[in-house]
Amino acid sequence: MTKDQKVVAIQEIKDLLQDAKVVYVADLDGLNAAKSSEFRRQAFKQNIKVKVVKNTLLQKAMEQIEGVDYSEMFQTFKGNSALMIAETSNAPAKLIKDFRKKEEKPALKSAFVQETFYVGDNNLDTLVNIKSREEMIGEIIGLLQSPIQRVVSALQNKPETVEAKAEEAAPAVEETPAAEAPEAPAAESTDETPAAE
Repeated sequence: MTKDQKVVAIQEIKDLLQDAKVVYVADLDGLNAAKSSEFRRQAFKQNIKVKVVKNTLLQKAMEQIEGVDYSEMFQTFKGNSALMIAETSNAPAKLIKDFRKKEEKPALKSAFVQETFYVGDNNLDTLVNIKSREEMIGEIIGLLQSPIQRVVSALQNKPETVEAKAEEAAPAVEETPAAEAPEAPAAESTDETPAAE
């Protein structure tokens, strides 16, 4: 690989890493061409970018990214490395775990998820269980909807009760002014009568 090719390769990796919140490095070594293609196909369906990279170029690209110190991951850059970039925190981990139901690989080397580093394949289950942003929002909405649904249900039942009470109260209100009205003139005539005498 020429110096110019290395510069281009590093720039491609930097473009992938720029603003990435979910970065995995996996070992695909041992997957034949067909299995590797199948892994890439499944990754593409789940909106995960996969790029096989040279370890030295990956490290140089990561060193040039501002705002994140990826140095904790560098110790895992040995052998065959595939860079995985995703929007959903646990998507690459789930993909690796599902694929390993039939194969020994891929293996997780390291990951940077939600501003935390995970080094080693033993962290795969932890990463699978991380809730994605969408799942967390869904749970929060579910929690918020439960009390709201109770309030809405209560409000939907209340108008019937309020209307029923209003109907019961309405005739009494109508009768009361009618009963008071005759008394008022009677009282007035009583007042006028003594004045006339």
